[in-house]
Amino acid sequence: MPDRQTALITGITGQDGSFLAELLLEKGYSVSGLVRRGEATLGSAEHLREHVQTLEGELLEPQTLRDAIASVRPHEIYHLAAPSFVPDSWERPGESFAAIAGGCAAVLEAVRASDEGMRVFVPASAMIFGEAPESPQRESTPCRPRSPYAIAKLAAHELVGVLRERHGLHASSGILYNHESERRPEQFVTRRISRGVAAISLGLQRELTLGSLQAVRDWSFAGDIMQAAWLMLQQERADDYVLASGVGHTVADFARAAFACVGLEAERHLRVDVQLVRPAERTPSVGDPSKARGRLGWRPRVSFEQLVARMVEADVNALRAASTA
Repeated sequence: MPDRQTALITGITGQDGSFLAELLLEKGYSVSGLVRRGEATLGSAEHLREHVQTLEGELLEPQTLRDAIASVRPHEIYHLAAPSFVPDSWERPGESFAAIAGGCAAVLEAVRASDEGMRVFVPASAMIFGEAPESPQRESTPCRPRSPYAIAKLAAHELVGVLRERHGLHASSGILYNHESERRPEQFVTRRISRGVAAISLGLQRELTLGSLQAVRDWSFAGDIMQAAWLMLQQERADDYVLASGVGHTVADFARAAFACVGLEAERHLRVDVQLVRPAERTPSVGDPSKARGRLGWRPRVSFEQLVARMVEADVNALRAASTA
């Protein structure tokens, strides 16, 4: 294998992949990214085009994943490519399961066949806990997934564990709680909020309509979560970690913080659409990051308030630029 640290990122075009690529490049890695066949841009990582190598591959064609790994022969693999919008999994459960669990299996098979000591990071999701019996949730919390997406994520998470135990793979699963940034797609509630607040502050719209304001989430900055992913692969022993802030906030908290960034009161502009309101969750989705903090020495650098401000500022700047173009 090459002397220079080499990493392969599947899903490099997304929010997480772009922040991870930036981190690895800063650390002197040679970075390769897997992109979908015929994809014209690198999405969130477009600004890194001159600094990363790209290969084509498809989640539903596992051989393309194996070919990419054989070509790059990386020291580290970050398998981030997977569907991320949960509602879509209800419409296409078979496709979602194949992409998430099948894609993970293909990567792990290729790593095992290579026999070159590659280290692998696979992202699980806080949604594997579902209706958890406790909050905050930790690595040992029983899993009760409640969607096709969550079931597929749990299958991938468990597969990492059993293949690590049986074959000695250096494969780790990060149980990721909600992590956001200005690179988050707009169908996610946090970007709907930051984009809506930005538009209201510029006089482009008057109201922001949301659903469940009391839903609790554990929000972190995506760049911080990717730093934890990197730290996981620097450990002598592979293991699984909850990656979260450890603090829960409601959607209403997020909205109020966003409006405060532009000097507005949320209550004057926020509206609830009852058709968007979901049933109340029995257990708050909050993670316990004690293991990651203790063993990895990981500490998030961006606070909740700083995260919200970062997102609102980026959307204000983007909308202002678009309106004057």
